[in-house]
Amino acid sequence: MEKRYLFTPGPTPVPPEVLAAMAEPIVHHRGPDFRGIYERTLGRLKEVFRTPDDVLVFSASGTGAMESAVDNLAAPGDRVAVVSHGSFGDRWIAICERHGLDVQAIKYEWGEVPDPDEIGAAVRDAGVELVFCQHSDTSTGVVSDVRRVKEAVGDATLVVDAVSSLGAVPLEMGEWGIDVVVSGSQKALMCPPGIGVVGVAAKTWDRVRQSRSFYFDWTATKKAQDKLDAAFTPAVSLLRGLDVAMGMLLDDGLDAAFERHLKLGRAARAGVKAMGLELFSPDDDSSAVVTAIRAPEGVDSDVLLKHLRDRHGVTLAPGQGALKGKVFRIGHIGWFDVFDIAAALAAVELSLTELGADIERGVAVPQAFEAFEQPVHA
Repeated sequence: MEKRYLFTPGPTPVPPEVLAAMAEPIVHHRGPDFRGIYERTLGRLKEVFRTPDDVLVFSASGTGAMESAVDNLAAPGDRVAVVSHGSFGDRWIAICERHGLDVQAIKYEWGEVPDPDEIGAAVRDAGVELVFCQHSDTSTGVVSDVRRVKEAVGDATLVVDAVSSLGAVPLEMGEWGIDVVVSGSQKALMCPPGIGVVGVAAKTWDRVRQSRSFYFDWTATKKAQDKLDAAFTPAVSLLRGLDVAMGMLLDDGLDAAFERHLKLGRAARAGVKAMGLELFSPDDDSSAVVTAIRAPEGVDSDVLLKHLRDRHGVTLAPGQGALKGKVFRIGHIGWFDVFDIAAALAAVELSLTELGADIERGVAVPQAFEAFEQPVHA
């Protein structure tokens, strides 16, 4: 059987300890066996979100968590602002429009880093009280400064998509005063897809509306969770795995995870540049989630990815939207170390050579290790 290697920014590899926990016998979600797991998981989620307030849990993807925020915070006809600098910002726009909202889009070129002061001015000019934005957009590798965005929008309610950033890069929901943070299990939290989570600051409950969704009703979910119950049948095995994964993350320390991801980003960028390839994502330490790379001249990135998968068992992520065929992406969030980055770079080097690309050979991996070993300065 051919060995397979997964280097995407989601889903990400799952540690054996988490897989083993998920293989435990099913327990009843209304019984005491599950209640202990549930209580511990809810507590650990608050630690990862770095908030003393509610973190709601849904058996859904991160997109489900996003949609729940739109449903519970806005009614048809409401004017909202959406900051978009990539595929997932455009997803916010699509969800809001599907719910009948009047969307004031604050759009940036894909790959451009949003300017918090511009966002604040646009929000004031539009007269909106609800703003949706990305923290990390994995389609481009851009991580925006949501702390400054919150400062810039002031009293407006800020909803942050942290599906790929939670647990990978600093996000202080409580300290930064962020109103709502949504995320998912399948990225830096080192679990399979299927759990959507929503951090809701205490101050935000005053603006929560009657949900039009039976399932994504925040009020019903909070009422159940306050009693260590679930409003509906939860994904019991996934939650058992998430409990173990967050225990691993918290035992090592979130700050250690942030440093590791920063160094993995440095290693990936150094290796890519050593080959003579051009980065699409920013060339700085903010790019700690995913490294997006422009395909070299004469190479379709989709052809490269197919070659990597079929010839060498290596899966990277393709470009999305207008970037399809033009960029490819190496994910480094979650259960990755520097040897994974070395393997991904070596595979890219080998495949590009086999496809006839003109690149530097034999230098990517040494440069990656050298970059990884550099100290991280405060």
